Order: sequence, then structure tokens, then C-alpha cells
Amino acid sequence: MDLSIIIPCYNEADNIPKLQTEFFPVVAELAQAQSVEVVFVDDGSTDDTWSALNQTFDEGGVPDVLLKFERHPVNRGLGAAIRTGFATASGEIVVTTDSDGTYQFAEIPALLARLTPEIDMVTASPYHPAGEVAGVPAYRLLLSRGSSIIYRLLVDWRIHTYTALFRVYRRRVIQNVPFESDGFLAGTELLVNGILLGYRAAEYPTILHSRVHGISKAKIARTIWAHLKFQGHILLRRLHLTSPLQLPRTIGG
Repeated sequence: MDLSIIIPCYNEADNIPKLQTEFFPVVAELAQAQSVEVVFVDDGSTDDTWSALNQTFDEGGVPDVLLKFERHPVNRGLGAAIRTGFATASGEIVVTTDSDGTYQFAEIPALLARLTPEIDMVTASPYHPAGEVAGVPAYRLLLSRGSSIIYRLLVDWRIHTYTALFRVYRRRVIQNVPFESDGFLAGTELLVNGILLGYRAAEYPTILHSRVHGISKAKIARTIWAHLKFQGHILLRRLHLTSPLQLPRTIGG
């Protein structure tokens, strides 16, 4: 398999039509040049997400695209859903993206184009000088942008956004870079640990849009605390108060 696209879902039944009309045309275009699979991970949804995914996509089929469906019996968190997606995916290149289209699906080909031979992972970057934010609530920006500024100081100033799920990785990254969080910290942890292990990251400046259907699932206080703990571990490593070979670790988040 050349390309895997992982989409974590939690109570996203209202966004299934958006996936059908906006996501799958992009996938069909990508499948003309390479083998493509899509991995849906339903993270214990309590609405009709699971049945809607299967009825909309599995029964009708999508030409030249392999579909895989994974389900957690209870909600375990975004990081756990990503981990399940990684374990299921078989592509040499792996994309992760939100199910709500806050980063537009039509930009997946442009994101992939940034994965040049010398790059191991590419992250969407609305906080890049060439990026933009459109209609996103201020409290979300405060958490995301503020955290990214701290990570820029601690890890790599050249990376402007550390909190996006919209990413592309080479298989060696998802196989070799650990992350402990089961929550919203997971994407940041994966990017940071990858950089600290010497994998090369690049940015794709883009627009972060406001969610149209549903509400954000982020638990603000818990996520802030998880970021602060992780940032503390990074700082200790930078000060050589922990082993230089020991990756920053976090639990929960």
C-alpha cells in the first residue's frame, strides 16, 4: 500500500455527508496514481457514527480505494484512536486528518507534496506567517497558539504549529517514534518526539477553519495540564536533568 489516510471519529454522524461529498472525491483522485486505503477509527461514539460510516461507505464501495473500519467499544481519546489507526494502516505514507474538515480535505494533495525526499513528516501550520485562521473560537486559539509558542521555544523555532492533527508521516516515523498520550496531546507529542529523535519536519502553511457541525471534543483543562507536564519534561531534558537518551513521556492527556 502506498498511502494510508486515517480519520479518527467521535460522535461525528453529522459530518459523514461532508466526508462523502468533500473527502472521497480527493481520495478517488489520489487513487488514480497510487494505491490508497482509508482507515476510519470510531472512538466509542454514542451517536450513529458507526452505522453511518458503514452504510455510507462500505456498502456502496469506493472504486480503487480500500476501506478499513475500526471501533473502540468506549471512548478512549484522540491519541488512542490515532494509535489504533497506525496499527491498522499499511501505507508507506500515512496521513492523519480531522473528520470535520477544519483543514479542508482538498488540501491533502498539497500536504503530500511537501513530503520531499529529505523530509520525514509534514504538519499543517495555520500559525505560519503564510497560514491563516478563519472563524475559530478564541479559547481554542489561546490553547493551541499559546502551546505552539512554548514548543517553538523548547524544541524548534522554525516550526510554528505543534497542535494540528492534519499531518503526513513516513512509515518509519510511526513505527519508531513513541507517544504515550491517549488524549489531544498525542499529535504534539508525536511531532516533538520525532524532532528530538532527529526526524526532519516541515510545515504546510494553510487555513484552520471553524467546525461546521458538532462541537469540539477537546477537554480544555485536562489538555492544558497535559501540555504543561509535557513541556516540563522537555525543559528538564534540555537542562540535562534527565537522561539525554530518554524521550519526554506523558501519561493520559
